[in-house]
Amino acid sequence: MQARHTFIDGLKFLGAQLIVLHHLSAYGPLADALHRATPALAGWLYDYARMAVQFFLVLGGFLAVQHLRPMASGQASLRMAIARRYQRLVLPMFAALLLALCAAAIARVWLHDPFVPTTPGWGQLLAHALLLQDVLGIEALSAGIWYVAIDFQLFLLLAILMRLGYRAQPGRQLTVVLVLALMVGSLVLFNRQPGLDPWALYFFGSYGLGTAAWWAGRSRHPLAALGLLAVIGIGALWLEFRERAALALALALLLGGLVWQRRAYPRGEHPVPEVLRQLLHRGAAMSYALFLIHFPVLLLANAFYAQWTGAGALVLVATVLGYWLASMTLAWAFERYVETPLARWGLPRSSGSTSAMASRPLQSNSPRTR
Repeated sequence: MQARHTFIDGLKFLGAQLIVLHHLSAYGPLADALHRATPALAGWLYDYARMAVQFFLVLGGFLAVQHLRPMASGQASLRMAIARRYQRLVLPMFAALLLALCAAAIARVWLHDPFVPTTPGWGQLLAHALLLQDVLGIEALSAGIWYVAIDFQLFLLLAILMRLGYRAQPGRQLTVVLVLALMVGSLVLFNRQPGLDPWALYFFGSYGLGTAAWWAGRSRHPLAALGLLAVIGIGALWLEFRERAALALALALLLGGLVWQRRAYPRGEHPVPEVLRQLLHRGAAMSYALFLIHFPVLLLANAFYAQWTGAGALVLVATVLGYWLASMTLAWAFERYVETPLARWGLPRSSGSTSAMASRPLQSNSPRTR
C-alpha cells in the first residue's frame, strides 16, 4: 500500500502549503502588498488555493470509513472512537488558540485590522470547546477553526450512518445505501444552500465521495462502481456546476482507481524514492499542526510588515519567507511536543486502525475557503 499512502501524504502536504499561502493572500497588510506586487499570483492563491479544502474533505471520508468499520459493526467501541476523535482535534486546537490569543495581543500593539481576534469572553471559549462557534454565529478566534467543527460533525455523521446500517443489516449493503443517499442529497441540495455551511450536511457530498471511493475500489465490480460514482457526480455538476465539487469528484475517482489498481496488481507499483517518501510523510504528519499554528505566525508577520509598509519588495519577500519558514518550524515542534502527546493523553489506544486520524483539517475560517 506504499504507493497509495505516499499519494495521500503528497495530497496532504500540498494542501497544507496551499492553505498557508491562501491565508497569506487573504489577511492583513501582507495580503494587500502581495496583491499589489504580484496581482496574478495573489489572485490565484486567493481564488483557487482555498479549494485545497476539498483534498481534506475527500481524504477524510476515504480514511474515516476504514477506521470506523470495526466500530460500526460492533467489534470495537464507537463511543470511544468518537471521544478519541474529539480529543485529537480539540486539545491541540486549544493549545494553538492560546498561542493565537498571545500573538493577537502582541499584534494589536502595532496593527489595527479586522482579522486580528479580540480578547475572548468565557462564552466564546465555551462555544469553541463545544465546536459550536459557527452554529451560534460567534466570531472564530483563529483561521481554520470552522473546519475543526465540520471535521468532527462529518466523522460523527458517518459513524452514526454506519452503525445504523450495520445494526439493521449485517454487511455493508444498507450502510452503502445510507451514505450514498446522504451524499447525493448533499451534492444536489444541501451544498447549494450557503446558509447551511456551519453544518456537516453542506460538506457531506465531498466527504461521501471519499467514502464511496474506498468502497468502489474494493468492490467486486470496481469499474461499474466507479462509473456509478462518476454518473452521480456529473449529474450533480450538470444541475449546478461547482469547481469545488468537480475537484472532489476527480479526486474521489482517482483514489478509487488507485485502490482498485493496488488490489488488481499488488506487485505492479513503481517504488517512490525514499527521500521523497520521507519528505512527504513528514509534511503530511505535520499537516494539522501547520493548520493550527500558521495563523499566530501570520498575525505576527502582518504586525511586523505593518511597520515597514512601503519599504519595497525586499522587505515583502523577506517577510513572506520568514512567515513560511517560521510556520514550518513551529509546526514541526508543535506536532512533536504538543499534538502527539495530547492525542495519546487520557484515553486508551484503539486496537483498530488509526489511519482515519491522518485526515486532519487544514482550512481557514473565511467563507471564501468554503
